[in-house]
Amino acid sequence: MYRNIIFDLYGTLVDIRTDEFSLDFWRKAVLVYATNGASFSPGELRTAYTKYVKRALRHERLKHPTYKHVDIDLLQVFRRLYADKGINADMTLLRDTARRFRKESTLMIKLYDGVTELLDGLKDAGKKIYLLSNAQESFTVPEMDELGILSYFDGIMISSEERVCKPQKQFFEKLLAKYQLNPKESLMVGNDKNSDMMGAKGVGIDGLYIHQEISPDVQDESEITARWKIMDGDVRKILPCILEA
Repeated sequence: MYRNIIFDLYGTLVDIRTDEFSLDFWRKAVLVYATNGASFSPGELRTAYTKYVKRALRHERLKHPTYKHVDIDLLQVFRRLYADKGINADMTLLRDTARRFRKESTLMIKLYDGVTELLDGLKDAGKKIYLLSNAQESFTVPEMDELGILSYFDGIMISSEERVCKPQKQFFEKLLAKYQLNPKESLMVGNDKNSDMMGAKGVGIDGLYIHQEISPDVQDESEITARWKIMDGDVRKILPCILEA
């Protein structure tokens, strides 16, 4: 019996489309900084942002030479961008910048049909619900709150906070250790055959795979190391699998 259900977020519970590449987005991002006294051109901001992201990733790889998959906290990138313009940004400003930056880059965000019923059903069955997400805490927690699902989770672990991301074994191990979870009593639910399913398998956690439009391509279902595979993206099929296990 699975006592602990560990969810991926984007592409599993939340459908999202973002754009951080177009010039139109960077024109909007410039306004985010301009309203706080930092003047950039779109090209200047994009170049500086990319430079600081790459620099931060190099730093994390040097700190963790055995990790293949590291992450960074974008708040530190935003801080450096303000510093370039002589502004000492406090955490309130940085979080507001992150919120607005994310809003401008988000084309669409919503829960998949059936998510609320799934989470309600798990709670009614006495399951503990956890999040293990490759994401930015400053983006993800506000989005979960706005979508009305934050309160369902008994524990949340996000890669930007831990500086490591799926499928790195240590990310899963951090979650298990922090919340004292038995991997044999835990199930990973996700939409990525590598990050979610292979990562979970590496620490002895069973998997439930759900394929969504934004999932990485799957050429052959046999590639997916999961106890269950839901290939049509129907979230409503998840709860019966878990309750019947």
